Amino acid sequence: MATIFSKIVAGDIPCHRIAENDEFLAFLDIQPLTEGHTLVIPKMEVDYFFDLEDGILSRITLFARDVSKQIKHAIPCHRVGVAVIGLEVPHAHVHLIPLQSISDINFERPKLEVTQAELADTAKRIRMV
Repeated sequence: MATIFSKIVAGDIPCHRIAENDEFLAFLDIQPLTEGHTLVIPKMEVDYFFDLEDGILSRITLFARDVSKQIKHAIPCHRVGVAVIGLEVPHAHVHLIPLQSISDINFERPKLEVTQAELADTAKRIRMV
């Protein structure tokens, strides 16, 4: 069964795309911890991040690094944090989260309430970098 992320890759579910290549997709989380919270996924469906083949694991890390640089230039933050949780969606993914403090990456905090227009604006600012 296709995951929600596979449906996003296929274009069946819309998203606010940040970056994309043949293997990976970066898009904004619709329930962000902070403005600019981005998910990076492989386009192929693999459940667990650390089950990715070595080459893909290396390339997704480099892809995420490039996306984090875009985020850091577009969103005022001290750093861009990285989290691999693996429980929310059975599709390998990395969270890139703009941070001002360690509490910004606490997944037990309430998520931001953002509109589609706000997400579109954030995605546009990140893509323009």
